[in-house]
Amino acid sequence: MAVVDMQKISICAHRSNRKAILETLQSLGIMQVVIDDLDDPELMKMDTADARARFEKNADLADQAIAVLDTYVPEKAGLLSGFSGKKLIDKEAYSHIIDTQTDIMAEAREVLRNEKAISECNGNILRDENQIEALVPWMKLDVPMSFNGTKKTAAFIGTVSGVCDEAALYAQIREKAPEADALSVNVLSTENDSTNVFVLCLKEESEEVEAALRAAGFARPSQAVSGVPAREAERCAADIEKQKAEIAGLEEEIRAKAPTRGDLRIVADYYRTRAEKYRLLGTIPQSRNVFFLEGWVPADSVDRVETLLTTRYNAVVEKEQKQEEEVEPTLLHNNKYSENYEPVLESYGLPQHGRVDPTFLMSIFYCFFFGMMLSDAGYGLMMAIGCFVVLKKCPRMGKGMKKMLNMFMWCGVSTTFWGIMFGGFFGNVIDVVAQTFFGYTGATPILKPLWFDPLTQPMRLLVWCMLFGLIHLFTGLGIKGYEYLKQGDVVGFVSDIVAWYAFLIGLILILLPTDLFQNIAQMEFNFPAFVAPVAKFLTFAGMIVIVLMSGRANKNWGLRIALGAYDIYGVTSWLSDVLSYSRLLALGLATGVIAQVINTMGSMFGGGPIGAILFAVIFLVGTVLNFAINVLGAYVHTNRLQYVEFFGKFYDGGGEPFVPFEVKSKYIDVKEEA
Repeated sequence: MAVVDMQKISICAHRSNRKAILETLQSLGIMQVVIDDLDDPELMKMDTADARARFEKNADLADQAIAVLDTYVPEKAGLLSGFSGKKLIDKEAYSHIIDTQTDIMAEAREVLRNEKAISECNGNILRDENQIEALVPWMKLDVPMSFNGTKKTAAFIGTVSGVCDEAALYAQIREKAPEADALSVNVLSTENDSTNVFVLCLKEESEEVEAALRAAGFARPSQAVSGVPAREAERCAADIEKQKAEIAGLEEEIRAKAPTRGDLRIVADYYRTRAEKYRLLGTIPQSRNVFFLEGWVPADSVDRVETLLTTRYNAVVEKEQKQEEEVEPTLLHNNKYSENYEPVLESYGLPQHGRVDPTFLMSIFYCFFFGMMLSDAGYGLMMAIGCFVVLKKCPRMGKGMKKMLNMFMWCGVSTTFWGIMFGGFFGNVIDVVAQTFFGYTGATPILKPLWFDPLTQPMRLLVWCMLFGLIHLFTGLGIKGYEYLKQGDVVGFVSDIVAWYAFLIGLILILLPTDLFQNIAQMEFNFPAFVAPVAKFLTFAGMIVIVLMSGRANKNWGLRIALGAYDIYGVTSWLSDVLSYSRLLALGLATGVIAQVINTMGSMFGGGPIGAILFAVIFLVGTVLNFAINVLGAYVHTNRLQYVEFFGKFYDGGGEPFVPFEVKSKYIDVKEEA
């Protein structure tokens, strides 16, 4: 409903109270601190880099230990665990755990050491497995891989190019070394395009034999293994079993630490909070005896902050005037319903101070249009009841998630309303079930629309969509006029708002009775005789004011009129904006048509038990898919109607979000004492 007024304050207190004051402000979470460099040689900044780094390191270490425990000892998660939010603990339990933080961090380090040892064991296992795989081609070798021969013999262990048998290799060697009489050739294995061999010859003939082998592409193995391959493989296999046993023991030790997971989460958030406090502590100016702090506080909270700091810490709190170049941060305040739509506005841009917060009006149109786009009572009930149950079951979910679910719950209510108005309940499932399984033969639908059926009267719905679109656009134009009046710009209000209202309303009144429009809309508009001249007067009066006043910033009347005439061309953008609301019709029809197709497909198998089972399967799968696709479509296109059509008439955003100095926990919230 409004942008919260902000007040800049300055705090001056004794240096000994700086940490306590920061902790108090952090727990309150209502002050955005401003970092100003004061040009005073007596002031300095505290070096908190080491302390902050230590706290961040400990928080990261605790997070890593929690991640390890989650990997080896997963917690049982319920269906709604993702919405449960942070755990709430009381102050006494929190303080007790913080008092034992040293022991808890020792447990975290032990968990990480065990996890590191497991990684090393897995690395050893991988090394042994690779070694075994490399030794497989040499398993027939019954001498060490490093064997070079005896006193009288020379041995060659290695690989030659190509695939060959012992006879062929023997012939190749004899061809190159014909004088080698004593020669033993053994083919150990073949793989790809090479052959693993063991060749033994007399030592005095080794040079000739080696030269012959080189000619055949001989190369010694690259493995560093020196023993007998089979025995080395057995040693690696034994080492793998040893490493696995060690891993099992380490995993058991990690699982034994599972009860400390909750304490680790508390300690991690404690260190995170401390790190944030020390980050700010290192930026505030201070002297030998006092320190200074400036920031923005909601205007209605200034007295509370002042009373608390002055009575508890004897601090001096003063209100400051906003400097001309300063921009207050933006904090929105809306009612319980509209605040759920604030994330939609924030994703586009926050309003600046002095501008209108459109959240309330936007929330009404948003819910209204979303329901029209989905427009099925069954889907609306699914959404509304599902969101309501999650909200009740998980009261401690995050603010952002809670706002989103509340928004979709109300959109579900709107969808249910429009489904009843249009007669849609999971498409026409009631009629299909009655006809297929209960023999209903009535010509009229069982669930009749309270208003009309869009599938049989689409043009009627199109006219209503365009009417709702005009109301939406005129509301945006009206907000712009309100801002003109707030600024005291009466001329701008008349020239840019009233003139456009007159021009557009006049055009609409002229267009509605025409045969062209009535044939398209399939509706008849009969106005009293006086409406036609009034419509013409409004049209021409509005057009004249626009032409003369749109370019009023220019003194040159020729240019001024030219700019005004060009502004009249903007009526085409109004036409395209109004036509954009035809998406309400398109998406609403898509939901209903797809739902009816799903029901028809399910009924193709006829009645009976088998038909009922197949119908249920097709209905459930199709409904889930149709629901997911059309909810996404309704969300995207409803956002578009707000961002492009509605906001385009008056809103430009540009506000900076209010970011208070507060406790930013990841796992838990501490219940403050009353």
